[in-house]
Amino acid sequence: MIKTFNSLFVTMLGLGKIKFMPGTFGSLATTIILYYLFHSLNVSPNIILIGLIIIFIYSFYAISNHIQNNENKDPGEIIIDELLGQSIPIYLYEISHGTTKNSSEAIIYYALFFILFRYFDIMKPFPVSFFDKNFKNSFGVIMDDIFAGFYVVLTLVCFVIIKSYVL
Repeated sequence: MIKTFNSLFVTMLGLGKIKFMPGTFGSLATTIILYYLFHSLNVSPNIILIGLIIIFIYSFYAISNHIQNNENKDPGEIIIDELLGQSIPIYLYEISHGTTKNSSEAIIYYALFFILFRYFDIMKPFPVSFFDKNFKNSFGVIMDDIFAGFYVVLTLVCFVIIKSYVL
């Protein structure tokens, strides 16, 4: 029973079993889910943060359990790490400046976050590549996507700083 639950958890209810670009589908699903939670259901950012923290903590166990008897320690079907990494820029955007975000503006930013996250997750600049290559366990699976998410944030902060000097 726990093995089945963990499999459903790490594959985001089986979405990771899609043969073609499962990570991209996991990131896209995360983007849609978070948009819905923030802009349609108006769920409190605190509730979403608690949920993300619980997912983050449980992911270490669930991924370890899922890859326990598997030679490939980072199979493509595990996409819960995409949910965590993709959530970082979206969550930080939603809580930034303490202002309510316009839904149509949010769609543009969410699309940008999605594209940038996929870019950093696929290209794996340092330290994303460090975690991907050196930790063949749940820690490496999760942390490379966490750092890819922070790269998105760093990129946007740099853009805002440059924009403030140019305009």
